[in-house]
Amino acid sequence: MTLEINDTKDMLRAVQHICGSFPDDYWSRLDADGAYPQEFVDELTRAGWLSILIPEEYGGGGLGMTEASLILEEINKSGANAAACHAQMYVMGTLLRHGSATQRSHWLPKIAAGETRLQAFAVTEPDAGSDTTRISTTARRDGSSWVLSGQKTFISRVEQSDLMLVLARTRPYDAGRRSHGLSVFLVDIAGARGTLHWTKIPLMFNHHSYTVYFDDVRLPEEALVGQQDNGFRYILDGMNAERILVASEAIGDGRYFIGRAAEYASQRETFGKTLASNQGVSFPLAHAYASVEAASLARNQAAEAFDRGESPGSHANIAKLLASEASGEAARAAVRAVGGMAFSVEFGMERKLREAQLLEIAPVSNNLVLSYLAHNVLHLPRSF
Repeated sequence: MTLEINDTKDMLRAVQHICGSFPDDYWSRLDADGAYPQEFVDELTRAGWLSILIPEEYGGGGLGMTEASLILEEINKSGANAAACHAQMYVMGTLLRHGSATQRSHWLPKIAAGETRLQAFAVTEPDAGSDTTRISTTARRDGSSWVLSGQKTFISRVEQSDLMLVLARTRPYDAGRRSHGLSVFLVDIAGARGTLHWTKIPLMFNHHSYTVYFDDVRLPEEALVGQQDNGFRYILDGMNAERILVASEAIGDGRYFIGRAAEYASQRETFGKTLASNQGVSFPLAHAYASVEAASLARNQAAEAFDRGESPGSHANIAKLLASEASGEAARAAVRAVGGMAFSVEFGMERKLREAQLLEIAPVSNNLVLSYLAHNVLHLPRSF
């Protein structure tokens, strides 16, 4: 759908209005039941916020990474969890940037309208982890078809998707060209039933993640996205977008922690004065606030580079690193300010404390971010 907004403030007010209809007790109930926030995702979809990165010609909002980042930040700042739907924003980018004209015209309008859901992006494997070039899932030719075989793990929102993007090996691994021979495929999940299976992974927070098994899944020739063997380059584009958006969620979490803790500390009185009047409470919150603001500036720089069509690799990685660390700092300062109530389910913060921990290791470990910056920006020797 085409969004009608006059400025960023209008956009954020509209997102705030939706989030306000889903208070803490809604998220607490889902967390207790391990349920998916379908009503919340449906509201965002109907309003057009999850399709803003899809161009208007395909029925999307036609806005940029900057606006998308602010939306996800606002969602997490409200106390909600944007991880339930953030991939609905960016996974389609692989189709948009590298798919054929036929693939774009067929799928993007359906994704924009919410008729077809594309949130699952299957890359990680049990024996490869973050070493993407060593995946072993294969796609082999069989006449005019492809046959997909292998296993993926920690693949999010499979049950909430109609389509899945899958990275598979189409040539044997070559140590001299580690990223060559990988291809991206678009899998119709319903059409692959019988040869496509999955099991849900129990986690410490309500995140719908799965191990997926491809038992000779037969795909049509047109399931290949872009050129054969060049898929690694395609997913890097998607990873940059993902890191910027995840950084935005971490910034939103940081603002949530600081806001809730500052409000509580300003009202709670002990020993004849408010908690907030103690420097041991106020200074950590102030430092966390400065860290979140600095991360926000880095995120803005990354989003603007993305919107200019530049390769934002270093900016995206820096934003993800600083934002996830700032969020963690804000969480620790909030716990010290709130005390035991921070761990009360009724107060609502303990759920966010669990959710926020994920962002220091996903979608990429901060150690790998540092490795990327050391090697690609500082030109230091690779450590692996």
